[in-house]
Amino acid sequence: MKVVETRVDGLVFDPKTQQHVVVLREVDGERVLPIWIGPPEAMAIKRLLQDESFPRPLTHDLIALVIEGLKAKVTRIVIADLREGTFFASLLITRETDVLSVDARPSDSIAIALRTKAPVYVNEDLLQAPPELEQPLDPGPPDEPSAPADLTDEQRAEQLRRFLEKLNPEDFGKFSM
Repeated sequence: MKVVETRVDGLVFDPKTQQHVVVLREVDGERVLPIWIGPPEAMAIKRLLQDESFPRPLTHDLIALVIEGLKAKVTRIVIADLREGTFFASLLITRETDVLSVDARPSDSIAIALRTKAPVYVNEDLLQAPPELEQPLDPGPPDEPSAPADLTDEQRAEQLRRFLEKLNPEDFGKFSM
């Protein structure tokens, strides 16, 4: 299995399914992996993306603190498979020379990776072509072609929302949380 490093590219609410979707995008490319997730995991991921803190640790914070307290480190997470509509992920935890692979839901894994600053890898077979990019509102002079880099964060977010609205979760199977 070949894995590709990804980053969290967005977190949106899909009005069609009434669920949250975390979107991973490959670091050195444009392919994406949308994963429908539950509200608690979406809140945890959103909180981490916005660098919000709480007076007491939440579940993902607690897990990260326990791992750190055991003098171990989350070295990476890997979203490895999609079977019967369910994504499978693993946390890879190292302590000295020991490596432990822990089965976990992708949403929890992503939240823990964000908290511990661990990289997120995805089985290359799970990645999809990105949404078709549209021209920015002001494409500039006709002799200068517009590139995706010309888009603002807001324009990219809007395109991502439109892309997700066109997706049908049943195309990927039933997503278990």
